[in-house]
Amino acid sequence: MKYVIVGGVAGGATAAARLRRLDEHAEIVLFEKGKYISYANCGLPYHIGGVIEERDMLFLQTPQSFSDMFHMDIRVESEVLRIDRAGKQVEVRRADGTTYMESYDKLLLSPGAVPVVPPLPGIDSPGVFTLRNVEDMDAIKHYLDSHKVKRAVVVGGGFIGLEMAENLHARHIEVSVVEMAPQVMAPIDFSLASVVHAHMHQKGVGLYLGKAVAAIRQAAEGSALSLSLDSGETLDADLILLSIGVRPNSKLAEDAGLEIGEARGIKVDDYLQTSDPDIFAVGDAIEFRHPITGKSWTNYLAGPANRQARIVAGNMSGLQKQTYEGAIGTAIAKVFDLTVASTGLAAKAAKREGLPYLTATVQPNSHAGYYPNAFPLTLKIVFHPETGRLYGAQCVGVSGVDKRIDSIAQIIKHEGTIYDLMKTEQAYAPPFSSAKDPVALAGYVAENIISGKMKPLYWREMQAADPKKVTIVDVRPREAYDVEHISGSMHIPLEEMRFRHREIPKDKPVYIYCTVGFRGYLSSNILLQNGFTDVYNLIGGYRLYSTIVADYSSKPENNFSKPKASADTSATVMQVNACGLACPGPILKLKQSIDKINVGERLAIESTDPGFSRDAQAWCDTTGHTLIAKETKGGKFVVTVEKTACKAEGTCVSTSPAKGKTFILFSDSLDKALATFVLANGAAATGQKVTIFFTFWGLNAIKRRSRSKVTKDFWGRMFGYMMPKDSKGLGLSKMNMGGLGAKMMRFVMKKRHVDSLESMRAQALENGVEFIACQMSMDVMGVDRKELIEEVSIGGVATYMNRADDANINLFI
Repeated sequence: MKYVIVGGVAGGATAAARLRRLDEHAEIVLFEKGKYISYANCGLPYHIGGVIEERDMLFLQTPQSFSDMFHMDIRVESEVLRIDRAGKQVEVRRADGTTYMESYDKLLLSPGAVPVVPPLPGIDSPGVFTLRNVEDMDAIKHYLDSHKVKRAVVVGGGFIGLEMAENLHARHIEVSVVEMAPQVMAPIDFSLASVVHAHMHQKGVGLYLGKAVAAIRQAAEGSALSLSLDSGETLDADLILLSIGVRPNSKLAEDAGLEIGEARGIKVDDYLQTSDPDIFAVGDAIEFRHPITGKSWTNYLAGPANRQARIVAGNMSGLQKQTYEGAIGTAIAKVFDLTVASTGLAAKAAKREGLPYLTATVQPNSHAGYYPNAFPLTLKIVFHPETGRLYGAQCVGVSGVDKRIDSIAQIIKHEGTIYDLMKTEQAYAPPFSSAKDPVALAGYVAENIISGKMKPLYWREMQAADPKKVTIVDVRPREAYDVEHISGSMHIPLEEMRFRHREIPKDKPVYIYCTVGFRGYLSSNILLQNGFTDVYNLIGGYRLYSTIVADYSSKPENNFSKPKASADTSATVMQVNACGLACPGPILKLKQSIDKINVGERLAIESTDPGFSRDAQAWCDTTGHTLIAKETKGGKFVVTVEKTACKAEGTCVSTSPAKGKTFILFSDSLDKALATFVLANGAAATGQKVTIFFTFWGLNAIKRRSRSKVTKDFWGRMFGYMMPKDSKGLGLSKMNMGGLGAKMMRFVMKKRHVDSLESMRAQALENGVEFIACQMSMDVMGVDRKELIEEVSIGGVATYMNRADDANINLFI
């Protein structure tokens, strides 16, 4: 039996080796258009970037070594031009241009795929490349080594495009990515692609999403090339890499009259046999039905190509007949510090195919949070809303991504469900996972959705929410809310939900959100069991939502961020480790640490929370401290902050204009005094300068409980008889009922664990709120300084106006 194979690498070379193992006496001839038959195609970008230093490491076998090992005829630089099906032979062109005919008994086509190169003006200019094989790699690397390439543009945000962006960046080249779609990495959903967008932006890569290349020209000066976009923007570059995509190399088969499928790949049956019984095909050139949709599709991955090659060898020889089950498209890529992986159908693919579906997204750590280097994972699954059958999964993170997607892929290939995720056993120890593994956790969340225990709210629904029609509730801790929150949301921390749920109206839907979704789920349970019916929890939480809706169109600083030019590099730096902590943990640690250093000193805080760098910037903008630098190191975020304009006790005060808050308390009603201290504490929590000016009846809110005997004149005694002796005697503005209403209010507050007026007053002082008693009011009403708490200072209208000038909010209560 004589076998002729067209094309080497994953498909052809693997099939040839398998054929030899099955039949020692067969005649095997392999034709390869290029010089190499067995090389690590996926490693090409990493040799360009210098990660794989030795070029020879990419070659698994040379033509000679492969021929010697398997005793077969290897003919490189030999292009098969046409197939004579009737005569069962192929026409081959040698490197010198001469041609000849070669006969076969069985023919295998493994020609791969070819890059898509659009007919744009200037597409053939020097410095414009594609990357598909070793020859392409050598050409790019030679160009980089022989030219001063400072700026590069990668056209196309697929897996290879992003790998090339990373490796060009590794050569200290400023990189921009242009992608016609609104996201990079088309196989995954926009929500998870946004995590990649954020990371690339942090790394200094320019993103031009939803934009297409119109033309390439020689630059007038500076860079070698100028690239025009359909948006009207122009990018200068010294090198352009086209990574727009690939298409099946099916021309040879089509010219021979073999059946071509809807996806323009070579159509094969379950035995990988073409419409000609003596011709088979594998690899990137074929299309085959998808195990979930049943529709033909093309799949450009090395793993399925190798499996097809093993199967087809048995089928061609007739010695081991086996059907091919199809591939679900399990793929993975490294993008700087991130690992991005997917399997099966994304939500958008399920929608496109008309399949009913729901999704669940979880964001646990890659392993136990208390063990060093615990990085957050974002894991999304797509499933049938009734049966729970798994359609697909996607995962983005620094570590632990591959094993989660691999385990889920096996469940999908065996038509498993979310309930199989719940049953999955993963090896557990703190360095490797958590007792509740992310795979199982995704199953639990999906089960809650299917069973109706939780109504999911997806990011597009939250983005379109009208606060007039829905009630948006932030259930995160106060520190997280103060840094950043969704506009129009009210704040009720989870810990207070049981006692404050009556503040939420029941006549419209309630949209709850927290950092990652767990606190939101607990909060929704509380509401559902207290008479609420229309409660939704934001899937993925605020961490993912804020990443999705962020704007990455601005040009980032290269290498993430550089220290400020005016920074004093001699300043003392405290090292702080906040790794493994979820929001607001890193911000709290930043606040606690900044209180321990002196003005002018710095701290460098390290976190694994992907939103920390943005949160740190917002925190510094709010508090007035100076953010010196931001950078990423191996997936960790390092932020350097200098303590600026802080009070002695460590509470920072913003020095930017119109950032303070001023309150005038005129009333001695308990409820109005409570409102004053609640608002003051909320403002002070963000580090803003807060002043309360106590005037007339408001002085009663700052009277001390026990005091020295004070001698007063007649008018002072008269006012004294009419006013409460201290803050404990304050009544309600309504329904006071001779003091019974105030006592009832304090009783209910205590029962529901709400701080008393006196506790709130003490908290305000601890938070740096300034108390000023009006001197004129004290004189008129006969209030002596000894009657007031010690922390109060005395001032007049000039003092108040001075504070008001520095405030952007002034409230009279």
